[in-house]
Amino acid sequence: MNSLPATSRMQKISVLLFLAWVSFLFYAGIALFTSGFLLTRLELTNHSSCEEPPGPGSLPWGSQGKPGACWMASRFSRLVLVLVDALRFDFAQPQPSHGPGEPPVSLPFLGKLNSLQRILEIQPHHARLYQSKADPPTTTMQRLKALTTGSLPTFIDAGSNFASYAIVEDNLIKQLTNAGRHVVFMGDDTWKDLFPGAFSQAFFFPSFNVRDLHTVDNGILEHLYPTMDGGEWDVLIAHFLGVDHCGHKYGPHHPEMAKKLSQMDQVIQGLVERLENDTLLVVIGDHGMTITGDHGGDSDLEISAALFLYSPKALFPRVPPKELEIVPQISLVPTLALLLGLPIPFGNIGEVMAELFAEAEDSQPHSSALAQASALHLNAQQVSRFLHTYSAAAQDLQVKELHQLQNLFSKASADYQRLLQSPQGAEAALQTVITELQQFLRGVRAMCIESWARFSLGRMAGGAALMAAACFLCLLVSQWATYPGFHPLLLTPMACGLAGTIVCAGLLATTGLKLDPVVLGAMAAVGSLLPFLWKAWAGWGSKRPLAALFPTPGPVLLFLLIRFAAFFSDSFVVAEARATPFLLGSLILLLVAQLHWEGKLLPPKLLTIPRLCFSASTGQSRHSGTHALGLGVGLLLCIRLAGLFHRCPEETPACHSSPWLSPLASMSFLLLHLLAAGIPITTPGPFTVPWQAVSAWALMATQTFYSMGHQPVFPAIHWHAAFVGFPEGHGSSTWLPALLVGANTFASHLLFAVGCPLLLLWPFLCESQGARKRWQHLGNEAEARVRPEEEEEPRMEMRLRDAPHHFNAALLQLGLKYLFVLGIQILACALAASILRRHLMVWKVFAPKFIFEAMGFIVSSVGLFLGIALVMRVDGAVSSWFRQLILAQQR
Repeated sequence: MNSLPATSRMQKISVLLFLAWVSFLFYAGIALFTSGFLLTRLELTNHSSCEEPPGPGSLPWGSQGKPGACWMASRFSRLVLVLVDALRFDFAQPQPSHGPGEPPVSLPFLGKLNSLQRILEIQPHHARLYQSKADPPTTTMQRLKALTTGSLPTFIDAGSNFASYAIVEDNLIKQLTNAGRHVVFMGDDTWKDLFPGAFSQAFFFPSFNVRDLHTVDNGILEHLYPTMDGGEWDVLIAHFLGVDHCGHKYGPHHPEMAKKLSQMDQVIQGLVERLENDTLLVVIGDHGMTITGDHGGDSDLEISAALFLYSPKALFPRVPPKELEIVPQISLVPTLALLLGLPIPFGNIGEVMAELFAEAEDSQPHSSALAQASALHLNAQQVSRFLHTYSAAAQDLQVKELHQLQNLFSKASADYQRLLQSPQGAEAALQTVITELQQFLRGVRAMCIESWARFSLGRMAGGAALMAAACFLCLLVSQWATYPGFHPLLLTPMACGLAGTIVCAGLLATTGLKLDPVVLGAMAAVGSLLPFLWKAWAGWGSKRPLAALFPTPGPVLLFLLIRFAAFFSDSFVVAEARATPFLLGSLILLLVAQLHWEGKLLPPKLLTIPRLCFSASTGQSRHSGTHALGLGVGLLLCIRLAGLFHRCPEETPACHSSPWLSPLASMSFLLLHLLAAGIPITTPGPFTVPWQAVSAWALMATQTFYSMGHQPVFPAIHWHAAFVGFPEGHGSSTWLPALLVGANTFASHLLFAVGCPLLLLWPFLCESQGARKRWQHLGNEAEARVRPEEEEEPRMEMRLRDAPHHFNAALLQLGLKYLFVLGIQILACALAASILRRHLMVWKVFAPKFIFEAMGFIVSSVGLFLGIALVMRVDGAVSSWFRQLILAQQR
């Protein structure tokens, strides 16, 4: 009696270990592909200093003999930096006058920053409004890094937006503190994590509650003017969040946005009235927002921000041009550094705004041009030094372009040195030097953008190949698992491969060689996969017909291929919320048609055994067939109704989102009833769940994801879910809100994965022994007495006790089928992102889709493992209770 439970327990453990190993193969492939697709650049820890000029030569023209000159003499001793989060450019853009007969444009956010327009008209030499272009991703933490370091964020860093860490690169805040400047900060507490201990005085306010429009802004206003009037500061930074939170809560077209912008207008007026001649005012938005108030991507509205500069003394030698001036956002870093008399941060690749270094009150154009050339040359020296250091530490810059840019810098630097020796005259030569230096700086930025978005094709190909191999393995083993004698093959080759990888890692560690953990994980996956396939082929596969080794899922394969191909089109990815119900409905129709073709809608068993826990009648066969068809129709109707609950993607402005959302989870139970009604449990082997049902179950998880108002893009994440149960916020905690947001986003994946074993168990559970007895009571009682053994036949899930190895094999087969369908989806996303890596929409559509699909696969695989483990645990408990009951009866 003890050998059978021990054998069954070992089979269960082997099944769970095998599913965990297959999931690990997918994880290794996803990690390897991600490391080649979403690259992060190397962050250097070098710092600039006044004692070490960026290049050879004396101090720039105009700074000799001036006290406190550091690279370049400062023009301002104080700075007021007002960061209005999500201040889109058109929020600050002067409202154009409409002609006679033309209706005025009435949008809530237009014309609310009137003080900017008034200053630009009255003091054109003192102020300037620019359109600042932010580099994606447009999340706050990445923008703050760029605004202080002058470097470029990478796409993968978007994940750390809610787990901020201290900036290790050289930055403006560090340069200010090194120079002994008193920096006072007030506003978003994200700065506390990025610059710990850097401020002489700070007033931090919690920033995560996007529903709170006023706490941060009112807290700043409480300290802003008293601090300015107090005078114990050199740099004052105020980070307002009300506009951003208003966008998230209401959108930019809501009247509340007009109120917040009007409040910001009053703040700017109050600051301008208190400024002194040695103070520079900078008002900037870190990013913009979409028409729905979100941000994070690279659309024009998200990367377009406002930049306003003002000083009580004249700044610009000429009036603003009529055409709009667009500057990269990172250009502010070297500009502020030189204006304040600081070294430019070491890793900056931004270009100084040369117009700010012209002598506004100088009547000699030559002197102004020479001052601009000096600032550009210092900037170019610093960028050249950074390129030399970075290229020596990392190999991800393009060698040919780097050599060309260094030659251009050498020529421009030589021309500049010649001009310094004869500063008078040569106006054309001076403009040529300025043009050459600007070409060098812009070329470096373009090269860095291209290089840091450069993909590792080897890792991408290896990751995709590993995921494809894992899908192939799921397809094969889902067929093999139904044959006896296969389970002993599950663990030995896998253990040998993993042991070999551990030995390899140990040898690498002892020899001092460095190996990427991602590559090591991929090696472990391949090292365990190849021996397993060889052992399976040699020990079992060679004894079977060749056709049995390559099963085909039947017509459902066509639907999987259609879904596979759809991921290669940005239009289909954007419209997946409408494409998924179509495929899901097609699968349901295919399931109903197949049940009809195979005679399973009206099997002979249904003449005597009622299904779906309904009582029997004389018209049982007709009733059951009609009921099964009704279930199919009801399921299709629910799928159609679920399409009414959706959130429109940004790319379809003509679409209208649902005012309320509902997942219509009853679809899953209708599918279970349809499966139970159509498939009689009469075979002696394991119960096999059709591919159509498994694929439909996986598609329903995706359908529910969209029906709950989600989209596979970062701006559409439901951040408000972080405050469910915590209306007052979480304090400084980040893991709990991240967990709540993740649970809200991937709830459908988790629930359907955990419930996947119901596809196997539901037909058993819907058998009714009591209904069978009632049917027999209406029949011939004598015949019932002649065949009493039928009364002892195990019913419902109890029949699993007769063949526990069949039950374990069925669970393994079901889990592998589900992983195969999910694996096909993540493989398609990986291949699409790889092939279309230079597509215009790669960072807006394909990269976010891959990330969401990868996270969904991880959540689903963990949920599937938990669901199967739970079923096995319940099965073990029931088996133990059943054995104890039999022993008690025998006594």
